[in-house]
Amino acid sequence: MKHEERARELFLSGYNCAQAVAGAFAEECGLTLEEAVRATAALGGGVGGMREVCGAVLGMGVALGLKEGSSEPKDRAAKAALYAHMQALSAKFREENGSIVCRELLERAKTAAASMPAERDASYYKKRPCAELVACAARLIEENTEKSAD
Repeated sequence: MKHEERARELFLSGYNCAQAVAGAFAEECGLTLEEAVRATAALGGGVGGMREVCGAVLGMGVALGLKEGSSEPKDRAAKAALYAHMQALSAKFREENGSIVCRELLERAKTAAASMPAERDASYYKKRPCAELVACAARLIEENTEKSAD
């Protein structure tokens, strides 16, 4: 299963946007799904439901860090390279979706933002773009980390 399909599946099963993206890459990054979703649990809804940076973008950052990040705190070159890669992925996400900010993405879909998690029912999924946003974020990581590994 492709990462974008897995991210969409995780989101549709009830995980938040950040959990869905990070969870799609968990196993190959040496984490269990439980570890990945627990680590990103507070990032959904644009950071704890505050509708700031989209959780799919945050999950993309977590997955990218797990795949390419350095554990050496003084490796400024590695940090700079990772930041540049994250900025490029975020720019692609913005280009495809119009923003990287949760509230703006929801406004574009004419969905009212709420700070508390909404019940996941057919109405929720019908009016929110989130399932497609997590798929987009996962696809961008998959496409762009494979290219960087070539």
